[in-house]
Amino acid sequence: MTEPTTQAGTPAPRRKDERPGRTGGASLNRLGDRKKARLEELAQASAGKGGVSLFRDALRRLRRNPAAIVGATIIALFVLVAIFAPLIAPHDPVQRFDELTSRLAADHIPGATDGFPLGSDELGRDLLSRLIYGSRQTLFVGVLATLIGLAIGVLLGAIAGAFGGWVDNILMRVTDVMLALPALLLAITLVALASKSSQWTVILAVAIVSVPVFARLLRGSMLAQRESDHVLAARALGVKEHNIVLRHMLPNAMTAVIVQATLTLSVAIIEAASLSFLGLGDPNRDRAEWGAMLGDAGVRYFEVRPELAYYPALAIIIVALGFTLLGEAMREAIDPKNRR
Repeated sequence: MTEPTTQAGTPAPRRKDERPGRTGGASLNRLGDRKKARLEELAQASAGKGGVSLFRDALRRLRRNPAAIVGATIIALFVLVAIFAPLIAPHDPVQRFDELTSRLAADHIPGATDGFPLGSDELGRDLLSRLIYGSRQTLFVGVLATLIGLAIGVLLGAIAGAFGGWVDNILMRVTDVMLALPALLLAITLVALASKSSQWTVILAVAIVSVPVFARLLRGSMLAQRESDHVLAARALGVKEHNIVLRHMLPNAMTAVIVQATLTLSVAIIEAASLSFLGLGDPNRDRAEWGAMLGDAGVRYFEVRPELAYYPALAIIIVALGFTLLGEAMREAIDPKNRR
């Protein structure tokens, strides 16, 4: 049937209810509905499984990392021994036993005997008990020094990263001077400046040495956050600057600093032991501390009984290794380049 024409021979105009390509439009609508239904299905599936955050993803990779497992195991054993030292140690670490002191001589220190698995130290005290109690002092000095250094470093780094300008220049030049000096040499200098060496002078010296590391790391992270999209959006919305720093910049910049604290803790343990080894630590020699044990008897009686140096040195190495393994594994786990 032919389409009606006008008198001039042209096709008659279409009715108002007729639309060109009506069949094709319906097909497109059906295709759009199918795509929409598929997207909703995928969204519901994702919501059911839950998104994987950076923390959960890092924790998952840590559980699969053998180095992290070994490091965490060493740290856990170290902390448990330090906490439960009075229950684990077989004897009082400052008590001198007659059965040991009676066998002491200029060229002889008793080794392992019944009731004393690691033998005696140079004064007739149980070496195993002193090693166990020494873990408490090592944990106390290392953790407290790291926390103090972390607090001061975070404060300086946050101020430098938030304000910038001349404040940033002054603070960073001071940290550059501190970083230019070897850490142990700077710690020795700080302890020597004290009128009397003590356990607290060691803690403060080790803490001050670690301040520049935290300050520069946080400052760099804060500067990177200043130009991020969420910070620029907060400024555009009129959020006050101190709220931007405390709620947006600082929390996102702290992850790397916390990981660095784990690595710094191993360094703090070694530096504290080094100061005690040099005789700049706690003057109370009855208090068991691995660095002091290594310096007092380990050196003087090395030819007579080298185990007096081997045992505390081995304890320091193992604990520092545990924190280093865990810290390096954490650093790799939070690195966005390693996310799968």
